[in-house]
Amino acid sequence: MSSHGHDHDHDHDHDHDHPHEPIVDEDPTGTYENLLETAIRQLLIEKGVLTEADIHRQIDIQDSRTPALGAKIIARAWTNPEFKADLLKAPLDAINRVFDLEINTPLELVVLENTPDVHHVVVCTLCSCYPRMLLGVPPDWYKAVDYRSRVVVEPRKVLAEFGTVIPSDVEVRVSDSTADVRYLVLPMRPAGTENMDEQGLAALISRDAMIGTALPGNAPAQRTDS
Repeated sequence: MSSHGHDHDHDHDHDHDHPHEPIVDEDPTGTYENLLETAIRQLLIEKGVLTEADIHRQIDIQDSRTPALGAKIIARAWTNPEFKADLLKAPLDAINRVFDLEINTPLELVVLENTPDVHHVVVCTLCSCYPRMLLGVPPDWYKAVDYRSRVVVEPRKVLAEFGTVIPSDVEVRVSDSTADVRYLVLPMRPAGTENMDEQGLAALISRDAMIGTALPGNAPAQRTDS
């Protein structure tokens, strides 16, 4: 793993060995892929490997995944040091155990912890690999060529365009997702949130904060009586 300084800080944790074609902004019709998916699905059903109900159940599960799940995970890590340690060590095992989920996937999930010295941002330069199991559908800009090509070269400038200004003394590391690895950013807990519960903390955590293009929201302003 290598890291560099200032405007071109980026750290590619993995190479670009994607066993699939890069995406382009102009999506093809996908006719071949649709036919292939249908044929495989029908074959699995005919062989008794899956049923239509199994398939629809998995689709429903995937459709139910939203950034709210990721926010709950981050909030728990902020308030529970033991869970945080487990999350950084074996993310999916910790998430399944604590949140009573059954996320079964061959993909590796890596949690990247932001610190006062390092800020992480995630990209997939050749396609749109994304932690859908925790965050749901990726935003359009994550799949756009502009983001995918520029954030690895000029991360600070791209983050500033999101309204996220990273101090010059903080290293910016860009992690490039692959077909086998997904990344989730663990943002730093904002100051002044010591008395907030998990639900309140989760409300501060946006999807973009878990990608690294934003920071968690600030604590609600304290009311002062006149």
